[in-house]
Amino acid sequence: MKLRTYLFILCMAPLAIFAAPPGMPLDKAPIDTKDNASLQRGAETFVNYCLTCHAASYMRYNRHRDIGLDEPTVLDKLVFTGQKAGDLMLTAMSEKEGEEWFGVVPPDLSVIARSRGADWLYTYLRAFYRDSTTVPGWNNLVFDRAAMPHVLYELQGEQKLVVNIVDGKEIESLELEKPGKLSVSEYDQYVADLVNYLVYLGEPAANDRKRIGMYVLIFLFGFLALSIALKREYWRDIH
Repeated sequence: MKLRTYLFILCMAPLAIFAAPPGMPLDKAPIDTKDNASLQRGAETFVNYCLTCHAASYMRYNRHRDIGLDEPTVLDKLVFTGQKAGDLMLTAMSEKEGEEWFGVVPPDLSVIARSRGADWLYTYLRAFYRDSTTVPGWNNLVFDRAAMPHVLYELQGEQKLVVNIVDGKEIESLELEKPGKLSVSEYDQYVADLVNYLVYLGEPAANDRKRIGMYVLIFLFGFLALSIALKREYWRDIH
């Protein structure tokens, strides 16, 4: 019995490590991949601010028809490099250029939401602050010394790091020093739409999968009920 307990704890240890909370508490991302308006806004943000450096090589432009965009709208709002609607969402920047400019190749964002998690992305994109000791001049409370500069700073403004001592411990927080074009609530919604789109990007067929899955479960439970009734009818005269 003890051996089984030890084996169970040993198997669960990696899961416990993976689920360990980060150093900074993550904010809950308001994700709703059924909200097509939010996904459309997030898609426009993605192609305007992210696609310059980050590819989404598992996604085609014409797949956006699933969120309510027809082909002419896709070509007008999402395609700026002469690509076709059926092309993959690739960045024009080469890996060599990315490594030279940022010190690391910017990652493909196709499944970044599945890798990092929506809450991590939502908090990360709102946690940049000015730091003159880094090469890009920015730092992040969620990802220390991230190579990525704060590309949305004109919208959010510039934050500064504030360190308070509470019960002998350093508590870090951010304070808006220079307001941007958007208010705090507007910027939070702007980031929420982008993260919502990144979640959709990780599995565009997720809503269809869940819907079909419900139909399958209903069928299976219905078939189970019919099977039980048939079994009882078949064995009624025998018992």
